[in-house]
Amino acid sequence: MDAKIFEVTESRIRQLETERALKDELIDKTSTFNFILIGSVLLLIVLMGLLTKTVISVRQRNKRIALQSLRREMNPHFIFNSLNSVNHFIAENNEREANKYLTSYSALMRNMMESSNKDFVSLANEIEQLRKYLSLEHLRFKDKFDFEIHVDESLDPEVVQVPNMLLQPHLENAIWHGLRYRESKGMLRLSFEDNGSSIRAIITDNGIGMAQSQALKTQNQRVHQSRGLGNVAERIRLLNQLFGTHIAYSIADNPDGSGTRVEVLLAKSTRNA
Repeated sequence: MDAKIFEVTESRIRQLETERALKDELIDKTSTFNFILIGSVLLLIVLMGLLTKTVISVRQRNKRIALQSLRREMNPHFIFNSLNSVNHFIAENNEREANKYLTSYSALMRNMMESSNKDFVSLANEIEQLRKYLSLEHLRFKDKFDFEIHVDESLDPEVVQVPNMLLQPHLENAIWHGLRYRESKGMLRLSFEDNGSSIRAIITDNGIGMAQSQALKTQNQRVHQSRGLGNVAERIRLLNQLFGTHIAYSIADNPDGSGTRVEVLLAKSTRNA
């Protein structure tokens, strides 16, 4: 009887040991599976993070390329106008003015090429480029307008950074679509005001105004101006997205009905780009 009880007990012990071994094996397999699952999830998260970072990087690079392309899109029209001006002086047998114009033109183009890859330049550099540009246009239309540039004393032009050549299309519009149609000499003013955390660039002219200018334009001129303003709007959109700035602009007729007023709000930045 004792032998039989012992045998049953031993059999039960072996069964329990087998069940425990199976349970341990199952726990080991479950742990291994959990480790593999957790590792796979972590690897997937890392891969998704890298993929997202790559996508963002590609998009940022594409935006930079688009921004650079839009900035350079202005050059062909500017070059055409400049060469047309040289042709104008030559046609009038004004060799002295043609040489003077070409000298100023080459200086401006050298400056523009040196900063062509920069999204932001110092305010001093921007003013220098715009002054050279306005001087060129003044040589061509010297009987149509004079110009002046004013900078708020509280601004440090060497330190403050502004978008590269963002204001030039507005100055061009003021001259070519407003001031050159005046019967008497007009005035073009560009000012940079300290507006706390931002800089307010103001362009005013006493040309013929937006409504009258629109009536005088040819279809080609309308398309060009629309494309030029579209270029500016798209550049502002890309700059705001890429650098987190809050650049904005507005165009309206002057309150007295003479000419136009353009206001561009620029972030006061010391970035280098």
